[in-house]
Amino acid sequence: MKQITPVQLAEWLQDESRPAPFLLDVREPSEFAYCAIPGSVLMPMASVPARAQELPDDVEIVVICHHGGRSMQVAMFLERQGFAGLINLAGGVAQWAQQVDPAMPQY
Repeated sequence: MKQITPVQLAEWLQDESRPAPFLLDVREPSEFAYCAIPGSVLMPMASVPARAQELPDDVEIVVICHHGGRSMQVAMFLERQGFAGLINLAGGVAQWAQQVDPAMPQY
């Protein structure tokens, strides 16, 4: 399973020469409402098995959660379902707030 740091993801998102990844946030709605990486799409972890067909298959998917544990579990699940191009955001939104966007609320 590939992993990416928040700084690497921020650089990727700013690089117009690279296709942007799909940002899949697997936290709960209340967590997502509190803070989220711009452009990310909410699909709570428990809903992923029923909604996996909604995910794109033509771009890389960066899976996001609070610290990186749930997102790793979802990425491994999706990989077993045949998805390719899955990347876990190491440290999740917590590290994003610390390393990329200090103005982002933390919990």
